[in-house]
Amino acid sequence: MADAAAQRRPGRGDLTQGPIGKTLLAFALPTLASSILQSLNGTINAIWVGRFLGEGALAATSNANMVMFLLTAFVFGFGMAATILVGQAWGRKDVDEARRVFGTAGGSFLLVTIVIAIIGYRLSPAILHLLGTPGPALPLALAYLRVIFLAMPALLLLTLAMMALRGAGDSMTPLWFMIVAVLLDSALNPVFILGLGPAPRLGIAGSATATLIANYVAFFGLIGYIYIKDLPLRLRGRELRYLWCDLAIMKTILVKGFPMGLQMIIISLSALALVGLVNREGVDTTAAFGVAMQLWTYLQMPAMALAAAASAMAAQNIGADRWDRVSRIARVGIVQNLIITGVLVVVLAVADRPALALFLGGQSEALPIAQHIQILATWSFLLFGVTMILFGVVRANGAVIGPLIILTIGLYPVRLGFALGAYRWLGANALWLSFPVSSLANMAMAIGFYLHGGWRRQRMMPPPTADEAIEEAEATMEQTARLNPSG
Repeated sequence: MADAAAQRRPGRGDLTQGPIGKTLLAFALPTLASSILQSLNGTINAIWVGRFLGEGALAATSNANMVMFLLTAFVFGFGMAATILVGQAWGRKDVDEARRVFGTAGGSFLLVTIVIAIIGYRLSPAILHLLGTPGPALPLALAYLRVIFLAMPALLLLTLAMMALRGAGDSMTPLWFMIVAVLLDSALNPVFILGLGPAPRLGIAGSATATLIANYVAFFGLIGYIYIKDLPLRLRGRELRYLWCDLAIMKTILVKGFPMGLQMIIISLSALALVGLVNREGVDTTAAFGVAMQLWTYLQMPAMALAAAASAMAAQNIGADRWDRVSRIARVGIVQNLIITGVLVVVLAVADRPALALFLGGQSEALPIAQHIQILATWSFLLFGVTMILFGVVRANGAVIGPLIILTIGLYPVRLGFALGAYRWLGANALWLSFPVSSLANMAMAIGFYLHGGWRRQRMMPPPTADEAIEEAEATMEQTARLNPSG
């Protein structure tokens, strides 16, 4: 009966109907709020650690968080692949297939995350040595990282579940449980760091313990909510067998997800390489660039949220064979990005001094350097947003290699090549101008790929074999008879 109800409610999470602009924006805003909350959570936790435990503890968490980022980057890729598969199934009104994808992804990654937690806990000292963690920070980083590895199953599975829900057209439920995780994490940090009330005084391990508790509570709370509210992706009865890995689905998630996870790593390594070049310019310039990057983190969030929304929306419309809407989603997403990001760029250009002074102080020698960086580079995020929207749309049909190649070219031969090659004539300005140069190159290649890359002919999953098609038809007939006994 639940399946029948889900099929009768096509508007629930249905992104294939209604006005595209309004639907896309309404879907993107909760995702944007989630991203802002995550960033604020990291900032607040860093403040707690820095104020209560000092710079050594802050350096320790930075090293451990780098490991956490690398792991979540790959889960993001696999989660994005699962999101697209769920979205395409949802667009076809195939609730059973969406549950099959959700079950396969959840069941498989439950085992993977447990293995990651066990191995990571045991190998934490070797991992920190490999990262070159400074000796004084090593004991603190080890205490923090081991607890973080114990938190990994909940953290990664929570991310996966939230992304799958967005694929089914639900961006509000993930927002509520992101709020739960952030509030708990931020509130419990000082409790376990200092040992307030009945809580033990754990020092830096207390910060990681707060993260562990917050994510487990949010994850189990989300699973409970899915069942209490009978959300469409819940698994019951015979559907629980979907938790056992479906090899065809899992192969698609791995093959399509790996390039998307690798893309996150490539972006991060490019940023680290550029930071290395900036460090040669002295302390003031490094500080100025660091503050500029803090503001850019928030500036790029609307584009990232719109890209995720466009990908989920395009996936559903591809599943529904509504290709006319797919093209309009790309156009509307680009326009909305240009408006929203454009407003933020203008506001930051007008109010750059007070915004930067929040980090540097009004009398800092790094302040005019940071203002100069903002003038030369900040507007490039308009171009960045266009690229992300187009990438989100083409990925919705399984085109993941093209965006990976484009970003690799744009960030390494173009950005780093320009920064190094033009430095002789432009000095440090070559570093800041490398942002608009690479963004322009990425956007041009993305437009070319969108228009002529043949991504519309790709598929997320290969067509079923003859035997699989027969089995699927029989299963569909059985389900139809169960839902409509008189028919």
